[in-house]
Amino acid sequence: MDLEKFREYCLTKAQVTEGTPFGEDVLVFKIAGKMFALAALDEVPAKVNLKCDPDLALELRERYEQVRPGYHMNKKHWNTVELDSGIPEAELRKMIDHSYELVVKSLPKAKRKCSGGL
Repeated sequence: MDLEKFREYCLTKAQVTEGTPFGEDVLVFKIAGKMFALAALDEVPAKVNLKCDPDLALELRERYEQVRPGYHMNKKHWNTVELDSGIPEAELRKMIDHSYELVVKSLPKAKRKCSGGL
């Protein structure tokens, strides 16, 4: 999965917005104002940060050398993932879905309904 496919997939999620609040070289994806994914636009290979359940984060880091503790993030709850580096696209999509779902579940019920809920 390249960076453009990553971006397109994130934007298929209900109520997702994208922006560059940390500068033009970091694309941030949010649901109801809360981040679920960040993409470094100037790195080769392309890297993204995804929110993750702490136990699953450790499991993914053990399974894939391309998954590391979140760069500039809470390393317990975020992973940095190299795109286009051998992780199957279906697995990357599952990581994106998981990140999105974690954030949606953390939203107040009223905002969850506005976000399409899960």
